[in-house]
Amino acid sequence: MGERALRGTRLGATSYENDRNTDLAPRQEVPYTCPKGHRFDVPLAAEAEIPATWECRSCGATALRVDAEQPQTKKAKPPRTHWDMLLERRTIEDLEEVLNERLAILRAQRRKSA
Repeated sequence: MGERALRGTRLGATSYENDRNTDLAPRQEVPYTCPKGHRFDVPLAAEAEIPATWECRSCGATALRVDAEQPQTKKAKPPRTHWDMLLERRTIEDLEEVLNERLAILRAQRRKSA
């Protein structure tokens, strides 16, 4: 294409290729149903691994494939909190000792300023 043909167009906005003489990959339509009753089909490649769940196009809920069973939820371990990580490094007795030292320092600073 000449330089004049591209002038005035947005880059990436339109494709100047056509679909003639192009073979598309074989596809299959996979039906899904969401808990709210919405039913829709998703076109997937024939050799693709078909997921058991898909996000509903209407409401955003998790839709289940029509011929599939509900997937098992994985057991997730609870997130570690700051307190859990602190207890991995120190015992309660150590923490009480550090607390008492810090309180003594703060009380001494208050006496000096008063």
